[in-house]
Amino acid sequence: MQRRNFLTAAAGMTLVPVVGRSVLAAEPAKKWRVGIIGHTGRGNYGHGLDTVWLSVPETEIVAIADADPAGLEAEKKKLKVNAETYADYNAMLQSARPDLVAIGPRQVDQHLDMALAAIEAGARGLYMEKPFVRSPAEADQIAAACKKTGTKIAVAHRNRYHPTLVVVDKFLQEGGLGNVLEIRGRGKCDKRGGGEDLWVLGTHVLNLVAYLGGGLTSCSAILKQDGELVTKAHVKEGNEGLGPLAGNEVHARFETKRGPIAYFDSKADDGAKGRGFGLQVIGTEGIIDIKIDQHPLAQICRGNPYDVSVKERKWLPISTAGVDVPEPRTDLKDLVDRHVGPVRDLIDAIQNDREPLCGLIEATQTVEFVCATFESHRQGGARVALPLAERRNPLSLL
Repeated sequence: MQRRNFLTAAAGMTLVPVVGRSVLAAEPAKKWRVGIIGHTGRGNYGHGLDTVWLSVPETEIVAIADADPAGLEAEKKKLKVNAETYADYNAMLQSARPDLVAIGPRQVDQHLDMALAAIEAGARGLYMEKPFVRSPAEADQIAAACKKTGTKIAVAHRNRYHPTLVVVDKFLQEGGLGNVLEIRGRGKCDKRGGGEDLWVLGTHVLNLVAYLGGGLTSCSAILKQDGELVTKAHVKEGNEGLGPLAGNEVHARFETKRGPIAYFDSKADDGAKGRGFGLQVIGTEGIIDIKIDQHPLAQICRGNPYDVSVKERKWLPISTAGVDVPEPRTDLKDLVDRHVGPVRDLIDAIQNDREPLCGLIEATQTVEFVCATFESHRQGGARVALPLAERRNPLSLL
């Protein structure tokens, strides 16, 4: 049994002395009490942050909060659980005192207050929809609260939990792609292209770029609106509670700790029909393409990417077992798409007092990557160091 699986299993057992030694005796595991916070009409329940708990037997949904009465009733019927319902999430947290709290609304302006309330109420772990918060300053407030209580945070950048990523990273570190030259990320580039795409979808991409790049150390970027450099006049309150936002075009350059330069681009209605949403790692011996929320997650095209060849080049899938090996796992949709992996990792992180795989540190860094593009643009495209010195949303300072 793998160590992590063993630890999870052992959590429901007690040491019992038998003839001078201790053995593990199975006992009924105490279920983790879950409180779900949604807000129908204002971000709802995120992308499955309410339903994941039904697939994790060691958890039990005990309470649901939603300020919209009809939405609250519909949610209880949807989940088919015997849970208490509340119009006010503060009342739910104080009354039910859940161990774990799901913060589901996609509208980010609610995240800070919901997280602080859950931490203050004694929640041991929070699973939160992305984007995490609206600025590094908000992330700092949550970090300070967690430091006092020991609460663990996990953020739903679910692709970060895909086991194929470990295979890709090992392949790169062993030189499978030759010399890695650059990493190129792209948003979905639909009508939200630019600043909104960067926040809402690009955070998935930047989170993986940072993982494969060993971390990001600086950013230089520009924002454009209909071909013109963004000015103060372009800044408006963004959709989904994102805060100050501008630009339907973003071009950013990041330095990575491992050396290769990484790029992120997004332009509204770029014509690619969302097919570029993800990232490509370009090396001297091939390209690895990673598509967000797709199966297989990664594919490789071997060969020098700059060679002109009349021969058709094949894209080969990368599975959890390796390059062009059939996928042996049948649980990936549950593990990744339905968030079971992140939730189980959060529980294990609480039990073993460690940082979740995509926890407070990575979530804060991802927020900083977004705000670094704004700060660089504010400084005329200058290189800005990470972590950011400016903790507010820089667009509010234009």
